Amino acid sequence: MEKKVFNVKKFIIFIVVVILVILLMIGSVIGTYFYMLTSPSKSSEEVTINISEGQTYSTISSMLKEKGLIRNELAYKVYLKLHEVGNLEHGDYILKKNYTVEELIKQLEKGSVTLASTKRVTFVEGKNMRYIIKTITDNFDITEEDILNKLKDESYLDELINDYWFLTDDIKKKGIYYSLEGYLFPDTYDFYSTADIDDIFRKMLDNMENKLADYKDAVEKSDYSIHEMLTLASIIELEAGNADDRKGVAGVFYNRLKNNWSLGSDVTTYYAEKIDNYLRDLKKSELNDCNDYNTRSSCMAGKLPIGPICNPSINSIIAAIEPTKHNYYYFVADKNGKTYFNKTDSEHTSTVNKLKREGLWIEYES
Repeated sequence: MEKKVFNVKKFIIFIVVVILVILLMIGSVIGTYFYMLTSPSKSSEEVTINISEGQTYSTISSMLKEKGLIRNELAYKVYLKLHEVGNLEHGDYILKKNYTVEELIKQLEKGSVTLASTKRVTFVEGKNMRYIIKTITDNFDITEEDILNKLKDESYLDELINDYWFLTDDIKKKGIYYSLEGYLFPDTYDFYSTADIDDIFRKMLDNMENKLADYKDAVEKSDYSIHEMLTLASIIELEAGNADDRKGVAGVFYNRLKNNWSLGSDVTTYYAEKIDNYLRDLKKSELNDCNDYNTRSSCMAGKLPIGPICNPSINSIIAAIEPTKHNYYYFVADKNGKTYFNKTDSEHTSTVNKLKREGLWIEYES
């Protein structure tokens, strides 16, 4: 009988194959685990849950799964075993379907929220970030420094850019005063009294996303980026005499851009100089200052400001997306808000002189 010879080479191959299969299985398990910790939905829909006295992070897993707040109960419980978590209070909680398990746990750790403990806060359209910051600090236990640091936090901005299609790296351009200027939709909101900066910003960004949804295709087909459109919308918001004239004003600005003219907008100079009211005339030095926001300066010919100068209304945003096509290059509004359009500088000057004679010209402090 022939004696079998032990084949070392085949044995080694067998062992290597077994190890590779085991590694693949382990990798698959780990990959599945981390996937199960991701947000179960892209929707920022808010879900209210009630946690009874005596319940723990572990015992609420089935409720979280039923409410669509986690992908998998087992992965959630493994996460709890691997991470130290704070105490869980009983009471009501407001959670979002796009939270990851990590974000959901952090929200639970903040403590319960009494549903009646809400703040109704109105952000007026046409106001800039300095106004928004003051409105937030007046209503919440949040400091101006906290907000400014958040607006400069590149990793935070990258998270937002990843989550919202209309946010791009343009908001991080060097020279922009406030990264989210123009993107926080002005409206009346109900916030929980414990809301933090991210809660407030995301609720306003969610609203902007909803408002822009019907215009996404038009924006993507345009020669202008969403950042440029919102920048223009912010100027239209402050320049147009009334809502009916906004598309016409947008047409003037697009005509000027296409012909390499300066937009010549005083409101951009006010913003560049950080002047928050328009009660005085601008100084010559301010008008001529070469600033990335100041479109009265000759250095800004054919250019939009580096970013928005306020948070515009939906009417101004629509005007920037759907401008009226015409041959006008000038406009001026009287003290009653009526807008006059002209094709030439001489026609524009004539209109201004007529408004002054008729007492319709807006007078500023010297």
